[in-house]
Amino acid sequence: MSYQRPKGTNDILPGESEKWQFVEETARLVFRDYQFNEIRTPIFEHFEVIARSVGDTTDIVSKEMYDFYDKGERHVTLRPEGTAPIARSYVENKLFGPEHTKPYKVFYTGPMFRYERPQKGRLRQFHQIGVEVFGSANPATDVETMAMAMDFYRQLGLSQLRLVINSLGDKETRQNYRQALIDYLAPHEAELSEDSKRRLHENPLRVLDSKDKRDQKFVADAPSILDYLTPDAKAHFETVTSMLDALEIPYEIDSNMVRGLDYYTHTIFEIMSEAPKMGAQATICAGGRYNHLVEELGGPETPGFGFALGIERLLITMEAEEVVIPALNELDAYVVGLGQETNLEALKVVQAIRNFGFSADRDFMDRKAKAQFKSADKQGARLVLTLGETELAEQVINIKSMASREEKQFPLADLYARFDEIYDEMTTKMFE
Repeated sequence: MSYQRPKGTNDILPGESEKWQFVEETARLVFRDYQFNEIRTPIFEHFEVIARSVGDTTDIVSKEMYDFYDKGERHVTLRPEGTAPIARSYVENKLFGPEHTKPYKVFYTGPMFRYERPQKGRLRQFHQIGVEVFGSANPATDVETMAMAMDFYRQLGLSQLRLVINSLGDKETRQNYRQALIDYLAPHEAELSEDSKRRLHENPLRVLDSKDKRDQKFVADAPSILDYLTPDAKAHFETVTSMLDALEIPYEIDSNMVRGLDYYTHTIFEIMSEAPKMGAQATICAGGRYNHLVEELGGPETPGFGFALGIERLLITMEAEEVVIPALNELDAYVVGLGQETNLEALKVVQAIRNFGFSADRDFMDRKAKAQFKSADKQGARLVLTLGETELAEQVINIKSMASREEKQFPLADLYARFDEIYDEMTTKMFE
């Protein structure tokens, strides 16, 4: 029997994992500049936490959850997204208390799980980086958070991006618009797709999100939610657009854009990749404001704003824009040991170098000198240290700088006492 990974999952192998580290490290650096701190929540949650937050009628809850009953008959689910678990944690740990900074700003990274048809950039175990801000109703929070997402992409070297925004208004806006949408779509109900027929009465805004050709012709002429905004919602959205203008951040408004989760209110946004090779999967980041989620989960009334982006899709985008990821795997020293007798001393040398805070490697396969030098070259070692039986007998070691090609012999005792000075001596010459 051949064992294979589960459908819709990936093994991230060395060579690939460095790209993930680069993306995650960049996120940490950028988000720290904006005073976001990392939060880590469990990979599984009580089913109710997700159903209550995301909405019973959404595709995620109705079709895509990896939910099951555990041995204690508790209904749990692998988390399908990051916001609901963090809102649950915010309430449970009383992060709204007076001792915590307002607004409360966190970021997260980790795997999410959805049972859907795997395709390029869409997996059953996928990974997200996301942020959440709790406690600020100020439109400046919307703008700062969107600006941070754009900043993150720029830091990674992406430039072909488009920011698209819309407003879903407040509860009153939603009620009025929901009715207008039902009135508009009901006469065409027979011609809608099966999914949209179901959504029409459960959650009509989701019809606007349909990718089905049968629905799209009706969606094109649907009334705009922006015409139904209450004065408060209109003022909030106008402040957001004027602030984006003031920061000279280009954006477009798409009044048909909705989000797949029920908790959104007011500003929502997506960042699209314009890279020609991206095709249909062009949305690379999405988020918005959710002012009622915390109270849904039993906390005090707390406005929130956040976004999430998929790491897999981000890496596809970086490839499409041909972004070069800097090589992180630098090797300071490679120890070549010749003959069985040098095995122990080579181990001591490589460990001593590491103890001085440098990266080092050696041959473990008892290969000939030529093969070992080839390895050192392939791994981009700055220094190559050679230890043969003669050197061992004389308690010396040969050190060669790969850049200047200069070679010098040092007593082993010197290497153990002051490798940092030897390293400087052997590597600075190449800059002179």
